[in-house]
Amino acid sequence: MSDLSFYANYTALELRRHPHGVLEIVMSGVGTNKSGLSTADASLHRQLAEIWRDIDRDPDTRVALIRGEGKGFSAGGDLGLVEEMAADFDVRTRVWREARDLVYNVINCSKPIVSAMHGPAVGAGLVAGLLADISIASKSARIIDGHTRLGVAAGDHAAIIWPLLCGMAKAKYYLLLCEPVSGEEAERIGLVSLAVEENELMPKAIEVANRLAQGSQTAIRWTKYALNNWLRSAGPAFDASLALEFMGFAGPDVQEGIRSLRERRPPDFPGGSPF
Repeated sequence: MSDLSFYANYTALELRRHPHGVLEIVMSGVGTNKSGLSTADASLHRQLAEIWRDIDRDPDTRVALIRGEGKGFSAGGDLGLVEEMAADFDVRTRVWREARDLVYNVINCSKPIVSAMHGPAVGAGLVAGLLADISIASKSARIIDGHTRLGVAAGDHAAIIWPLLCGMAKAKYYLLLCEPVSGEEAERIGLVSLAVEENELMPKAIEVANRLAQGSQTAIRWTKYALNNWLRSAGPAFDASLALEFMGFAGPDVQEGIRSLRERRPPDFPGGSPF
């Protein structure tokens, strides 16, 4: 199957086939924030979680390459969806399952995944960006885990991958403070595989994807499977972090986090915590 009918249901993602079995995934989404960046609304969040299963089954795809478009890689969650999660138990539970599936589906996808990150890289898109087998960032990219700024624990991918990539000290610094990491610094500390100039980002990503696609598929996929056992062994830490994140969506701090983001001001969280 050489066409894209295999992916007909993925309306929030743009898919393009390249030679050698490379499938390009563009996070275009349908929502945008005030900066004109694509945001992870309900459709994009769900489809970003599900697509890795179909990629795994697709006989015509050897390598997946994921990128953003326009001003950045990904802008994080749509605030409307965040408000629904805070207000509705069923929505919160559904999104929790999608967030869980996104991480495990990327890890368990047998095909190698390459990410090409430019501009802001936040939220659900960043999960795929950093869990990709080869992560490439422009030197000027801004990687941000924005959870504590919103008033919830750093769940998603943070606990399962950041300490393994850049060490516990750096992971705590960036995750607790929501400090942005440039692509250049991310390469220096080991958070991404490679950092390049922005005009070199897609040519390099395509080059890497083609090399993977033309290599021994058995050898590459089995090596990925073996290496990802390090991530599977961190599953309990990830599950706990995700549960704590979504518990936070039912708490008071996230309301102030949402208000402060809408009003473009620093949050004023109340002191203390029941924990």
